[in-house]
Amino acid sequence: MKVRVTVTLKAGVLDPQGKAIEGALKGLGFAGVEGARQGKIIDLILAETSADAARATVTDMCEKLLANTVIENYHIDILG
Repeated sequence: MKVRVTVTLKAGVLDPQGKAIEGALKGLGFAGVEGARQGKIIDLILAETSADAARATVTDMCEKLLANTVIENYHIDILG
């Protein structure tokens, strides 16, 4: 089963990489950029055959390793 985890910083957490991206885009002439936030995507292939079991397994992975839940949110997409 393919699963995609998207990890992003929580609102209010400083994002220096996002600020650097925003500044670089403005420097390249993209004046309409009003903000940028940086995150990460983790694609996993699991042996699970049940979407519910896969979601439970990946939730456990996120809580233990893939996301720092103090400052990050995560979203799980079951891709099939």
